[in-house]
Amino acid sequence: MRPDHLPHLVELDGDPEVMRYLIGRARSPAQARREWAPGCESTAADAVGLGYWVGFADGEFVGWWCASPPEPITQAPSTAELGWRLRREFWGCGLATEGARAVVEHSFGTVGLGSVTAETMAVNVGSRGVMRKLGMSHVRTEMREWDDPLPGTEQGEVIYELLRADWRG
Repeated sequence: MRPDHLPHLVELDGDPEVMRYLIGRARSPAQARREWAPGCESTAADAVGLGYWVGFADGEFVGWWCASPPEPITQAPSTAELGWRLRREFWGCGLATEGARAVVEHSFGTVGLGSVTAETMAVNVGSRGVMRKLGMSHVRTEMREWDDPLPGTEQGEVIYELLRADWRG
């Protein structure tokens, strides 16, 4: 992900359905720029082989995928959090899984991580399906406190994990 991808990220976060399970509404262009500009500029995660990637299909922006190391970033993280966000017109095409699978392969095969995790609201069946297709296992459901809870938060946040040993198997 680079600064020239910022307009795509602003547009993506401007779709209320894309942001439904994250903040429950679209971000304004100014909010999205404040959210994404620092990440587009930062190379801290790059130093350990992790970070954000954007995807294009036939020259058209599809979305992004990430493997985020824990903060503060160390020279040899053992885990990363997997994530993705796609434009709505690309939902259901298998691209979320395809991109996430490439990030998982990179995280284990190139970076040498011991595990990757991912989390979402329990009611987000689409993302949970991607996690299962990747071979991730549900490890726990957490009930969290929110200042402004979204519909479905009463069912909790689900955390999935994939261990390197299981990925190789």
